[in-house]
Amino acid sequence: MRMMIRDILVKNGYEVAGEAANGNEAVLKYQELRPDVTTMDITMPEMDGITAVREIRKIDPNARIIMCSAMGQQAMVLDAIQAGARDFIVKPFQEDRVVDAIKKVLR
Repeated sequence: MRMMIRDILVKNGYEVAGEAANGNEAVLKYQELRPDVTTMDITMPEMDGITAVREIRKIDPNARIIMCSAMGQQAMVLDAIQAGARDFIVKPFQEDRVVDAIKKVLR
């Protein structure tokens, strides 16, 4: 998933500041890098994406986070939005939807 999103972003002129393998690492990377936008999977080891969104929003209430979900995770997507995610994209990723989500949260 990370490689697919990375490829889409780089192809469309965005710089990828960092990557994390799990929710704990995502929170630490956010704290260190303070990216303009963060993409986060709902399902991750050690700390799930929804908890990681909440932790990142404690660090930065204005964090721009896009949640990534698989089909059938609609209830979890709602939880993610309530936790502070600004948008979501559904796997399998469609390039135009990823780019549209990035543009939307950067406005």
